[in-house]
Amino acid sequence: MDNDKAIPKILVVDDNLSSLKQIGAQLGESYDISLAKSGALALQICMQEKPDLILLDIEMPDMDGFETLKRLRLNHYLGSIPVIFLTGNHDTETEVRGLQSGARDFITKPVEKSILLHRIELHLRFASYQSHLEHTVAKMSDSVALAFAELIECRDENTGEHVARTSKYVGMLGRKLMDMGFFAEELTSTDLDMMVRAAPFHDIGKIAISDRVLLKPDRLDDDEFTIMKQHTVIGEEILKNMLTRTPTQQYLHYARMIAASHHERVDGKGYPRGLTGDEIPLCGRIMAVADVYDALVDNRVYRRGMKHVEACRIITDGKNKNFDGRVVDAFEAIHEELAVEAKKSAERARQNTGGNGND
Repeated sequence: MDNDKAIPKILVVDDNLSSLKQIGAQLGESYDISLAKSGALALQICMQEKPDLILLDIEMPDMDGFETLKRLRLNHYLGSIPVIFLTGNHDTETEVRGLQSGARDFITKPVEKSILLHRIELHLRFASYQSHLEHTVAKMSDSVALAFAELIECRDENTGEHVARTSKYVGMLGRKLMDMGFFAEELTSTDLDMMVRAAPFHDIGKIAISDRVLLKPDRLDDDEFTIMKQHTVIGEEILKNMLTRTPTQQYLHYARMIAASHHERVDGKGYPRGLTGDEIPLCGRIMAVADVYDALVDNRVYRRGMKHVEACRIITDGKNKNFDGRVVDAFEAIHEELAVEAKKSAERARQNTGGNGND
């Protein structure tokens, strides 16, 4: 094995202790091995330390291999782990059922070491290639999506930096919320990655708002504001259609929720639906703080951006009214880091335009 690469983690699941120890011994020289004597324990281990591959016995009491694999596939974080079934059953029906359920391969017990090592190496290489390919495609997709989102933002005299900044702020706020122990069940690293990818689409609905309203330098009247508020439901519908056409791009699910809910308020006085508290998707509550902060400190053609301290006061005053109090707590904990990012963006804007950024 290449000493410069991390040793792959293999989880072996078998209720037969002698078989479990034998396979562990066969693989221990080449891989980082974890052992589980039940499907339930296997799921716990997977959540704690995501393995690179699972060897899963089919015939187990309580939760057999098929049920264990089913539960793995229902978990977004664990669903992509390659699984090889171990079985003493040689009938075709079992093999077909296993492949239909998502297993990558079958190995017959008792296990022959050379076959076991060969199959594992083959599937680890395939999984690595697939991960690299998915990462490359996702990176290309994100680049195109970001360019499109920046183009939409530029319609109302924002710079493309707005979508980059707010996406960055969403990531910073989300990580701090995780550090503080908030929203543990709905804010994993995977969830946050999806939110960060989705954030640039928050105002995609503005593409359907007329320039007369979108570019008006003065305060909008009631009718104009009613039109402007429609960008949330329009954005939701656009992203819903995009997700229908490309269902593998799960970040669009978060993008749809963000577009629809980032102008909701926890006191129910927001729009478009007047949702309250936790009725508002978490991604929308995080986006709301990121978006408002950026709107306050950024320069616009009709006004100069506020000082950071003034923007912080407005965010804090909106705690448990405009904004989720826990998200505001995270904001207060990292507000100085946000200010640094805002200054970096202002400097980039000065360099790109030759103009003056925020003081």
